[in-house]
Amino acid sequence: MATETPPPSKPQHRLPSSEEFAEVQQSPEFADLRHSYRSFAFPLTVGFIAWYLLYVLLSNYAGDFMGTKVVGNVNVALVLGLAQFLTTFLIAWWYAHHAAAELDPKAEAIKSRTEGGA
Repeated sequence: MATETPPPSKPQHRLPSSEEFAEVQQSPEFADLRHSYRSFAFPLTVGFIAWYLLYVLLSNYAGDFMGTKVVGNVNVALVLGLAQFLTTFLIAWWYAHHAAAELDPKAEAIKSRTEGGA
């Protein structure tokens, strides 16, 4: 009969108290993390919504412009519609890189300090 070796256990982290969570929330490090996130996410969100609304408004009120042929049967509306998908993927890629470079290290430092009780 073979005996199974239990998988190695993860190191146990101390769970912070609600007072410690409140203290972290008031810390300058957390404020910096929140500022880094907001200064990236909010302008991009506003910009993308404006870009989307421009597309919708052009589709509704500038039919002749949107119907302008670019190449063959491809018109401006199709090009701008596909550009909506492209910008969505570019923003997601950009955010992933921003989060990995800026947000994750700051969040990990706060987390390790909080869970470690330092």
